[in-house]
Amino acid sequence: MAAKKPAAKKPAAAKKPAAAKKPAAAKKPAAAKKPAAAKKPAAAKKPAAAKKPAAAKKPAAKRTPNAAFMKPVTPSAMLAAVIGATPSPRTEITKKIWDYIKKHKLQDAVNRRMINADEKLKAVFGGKKSVSMFEMTKLVSAHLK
Repeated sequence: MAAKKPAAKKPAAAKKPAAAKKPAAAKKPAAAKKPAAAKKPAAAKKPAAAKKPAAAKKPAAKRTPNAAFMKPVTPSAMLAAVIGATPSPRTEITKKIWDYIKKHKLQDAVNRRMINADEKLKAVFGGKKSVSMFEMTKLVSAHLK
């Protein structure tokens, strides 16, 4: 018996890619694809806002204030020296305090968030000479019943 020769190897560059090895019969026929003219162009779609007519738009409902903010509260004697003693909603009390601050020019010129307290406001702010506008609401709420 004669010895068999090993099969000669082909160089790596001569190999075909895996996709090219598929037989031609495995590919889908061109007739199975949808024609390009049957697709709707993207520009033909209407935007979502254009679907509803403008006349059918409901008017915006008027916002009702939160009952907790509109409940009249009584200021303490120290706060009453600044805004008055009549019971008022929290929103009105805040407005009155800002009116007082602007009238007496107590807002800091450089940092507008800071309030420089005079003698009346110093009592409300717990003896602090300067407070931020955000801290002010916290300090004022301690003087409301």
